[in-house]
Amino acid sequence: MRRKLVVGLSVLALTAAAVPGEAAPTDRRGDFGQATLTRFAALPAETFVPASEPSGAALGTAPVNGIVPPFADQPVQGFSAVLRNHDGTFEALSDNGYGSKANSADFALRIHRIAPDFATGGVDVLGGIGLTDPNRHVPFPLTRPDRVLTGADFDVESMVRLEDGSYWVGDEFGPYLLHFDRAGRLLSAPVQLPGVFAPGNPAGAPNLGGSKGFEGLALSPDGRTLNALLEGTVTGDEPGTLRLYEFDVAAGRFTDTRWTYRLDSTEHAIGEAVAVDRNRLLVIERDAGQGDDAEVKQIHLADKRDRDRDGELDKTLVADLLRLANPRGLGGFGDPFRFPFPTVESVLVLDDRTLAVLNDNNFPFSSSRTPNEPDDNEFITVRLTDRLHADPRVLDR
Repeated sequence: MRRKLVVGLSVLALTAAAVPGEAAPTDRRGDFGQATLTRFAALPAETFVPASEPSGAALGTAPVNGIVPPFADQPVQGFSAVLRNHDGTFEALSDNGYGSKANSADFALRIHRIAPDFATGGVDVLGGIGLTDPNRHVPFPLTRPDRVLTGADFDVESMVRLEDGSYWVGDEFGPYLLHFDRAGRLLSAPVQLPGVFAPGNPAGAPNLGGSKGFEGLALSPDGRTLNALLEGTVTGDEPGTLRLYEFDVAAGRFTDTRWTYRLDSTEHAIGEAVAVDRNRLLVIERDAGQGDDAEVKQIHLADKRDRDRDGELDKTLVADLLRLANPRGLGGFGDPFRFPFPTVESVLVLDDRTLAVLNDNNFPFSSSRTPNEPDDNEFITVRLTDRLHADPRVLDR
């Protein structure tokens, strides 16, 4: 059952007290103004995990954007979610590898520890953890007998971290939710989304497109629930609408509550969803274009309270990533700055007006900055024109 909250709110007086975990009374209803690029760093496309394992055998041997596969080591690429460690480092989740089950069996799933150096414009890779299933919780056969998880097993696209250091990760092949400990070991069986099956799920007839599973995963400020947002429309739903589910962390199951997010176009997709407070999320909405062909790379503030009573999350545009003010010419780019990648898949609230945004560079396939050259993994910070009035617990993560 989809929950539709009918809330009629008048404009509150400026002196009224804000309810903890909700937008302050001065929260605006209209779109924000032009956001500003404040920092820029990039991890070179050809960055690999030292002394790891060969990868990319299924890509053949023909050059792709000047890069010749296969590779002697595992590439550090495809960032699809990011978390902050409060020591200047971040944890970045790589996705399934090269885009499909068929070509990603030799890509080991991994959470990388990275540190952007905005003074030099570089990004250091400090280590990371591999995702594994040593206790045999996955009920279907895995690619590797040593239970190391690969891009042929899961397509991991979203991630949150609990207070105990464990991770919940959203997958697209099921779609499943996966619970890992702080060392990357799977803690329980994958949680299947009831009634929804992607083509990679052996348990039922597909009613969701390939690579259209849990692209966004948001942890509530109190840590009790997750909101999991599908990237694609479930068969039978209105085109361009996406389901946002509620998951009870303690119970380990989905509740009966869900909401609807509407894309601005049926040609769009979402890249991420993260919590701002108990009612609002930041959602990346994008088209598939890259480089000069990119037209929509946006971050919206989505509100579950449905103030206009249309049965869908209310949306406020907070940042147009193709029109960021860049008065200092950061990254060697002009003003406005464009973030023109086909897959912009990570956003993080750093403070009440600052966001971190990262791209998934689809190594070696995307070529957004320079034709016929592979994209780097770029790490930018963006200053919003207005405050988000975020829950302090979100800002402390």
